[in-house]
Amino acid sequence: MHPVGPYSHGSPSNYGPLEIHLDDGFKWELKHSKTQNGVANRPKAELRADDRDIPVGGSVTLTCSVKPSSSGWKYFWYRGEKTSEPLSSQLSAGPIRASEGGVYWCRGGRGDPVYYTESSDPVTINKDEPQSVLTVSPSWLSAGASVTLNCRVKDQSAGWRFYWYKTVPDPSHNFYSYELLPGSSSGTEQDSYIVDGQTHTAGYVCRAGRGDPVFYTDYSQPQFVWSADFHSSASLTVSPDRAQHFTSDSVSLSCEGNSTEWRVRRSPENRYLSDCSTWRTMTGSTCKLKTNWLSDAVYWCESGSGEFINTVNIAVQVFRFILSCD
Repeated sequence: MHPVGPYSHGSPSNYGPLEIHLDDGFKWELKHSKTQNGVANRPKAELRADDRDIPVGGSVTLTCSVKPSSSGWKYFWYRGEKTSEPLSSQLSAGPIRASEGGVYWCRGGRGDPVYYTESSDPVTINKDEPQSVLTVSPSWLSAGASVTLNCRVKDQSAGWRFYWYKTVPDPSHNFYSYELLPGSSSGTEQDSYIVDGQTHTAGYVCRAGRGDPVFYTDYSQPQFVWSADFHSSASLTVSPDRAQHFTSDSVSLSCEGNSTEWRVRRSPENRYLSDCSTWRTMTGSTCKLKTNWLSDAVYWCESGSGEFINTVNIAVQVFRFILSCD
């Protein structure tokens, strides 16, 4: 390629259109408007997407172009940062299909050695991941009642099988592990599952899968069925032990039983679970807090041995809160 640099005489206005001769015979005409400070600008690639959201199991079309239009361009595609390597399988002379979410950009190139355009502006593509949503009924256990789990996939498409799990607390790592419920190792066609004989607080999750090999959704958020019954070997106690407390009071929620490791958790309505350590201090097996740190929620204990301990339901009012074991 002939070098492109400052003009040696006169101003750019003294010249006609500038031709850049490429080694393979390509020509590009740049008008006076394409020069700045006597240096020819590179053209800039433009990236367009037919949609910004990838549907479940689908893709979107990405088109890269160079203006003014001319022949011979091939397009280099990138996903991620501007320092990314080009997507090796995506050198193309036309549009491409993208099935992964991320930030995409492109640039054109032609000639040998390759003359590149400026990079396009980035385009963010979102991928809709199917999500499983679990509901449980009833929320509070009564003697002899069964628990019904319902799982649905947000995209409402067909062909899903459903997998059912019980949550197992792990206080040392601040998360739950999941154990498959009986009869669901291969999934069920039905989007509901009945648990019989549940007597204590328990948590459940579900997920769905389809295809061969199986594509799974993410696990649902844990959902709980609550019990106020006391274990014979463990319990959650509230101190001081009275029904109503003023907002200036200090209240302690204590886990008592045969475990050396405990955590107090709460589940506000329509919000994520949280530990005492995120909204107050857990000292040993006790969570101590001012009542103005309380919120409407169910509170319970979890042991290092994987047990859920009885729950208390706390409703906060302006000047007091009411404690009940529903």
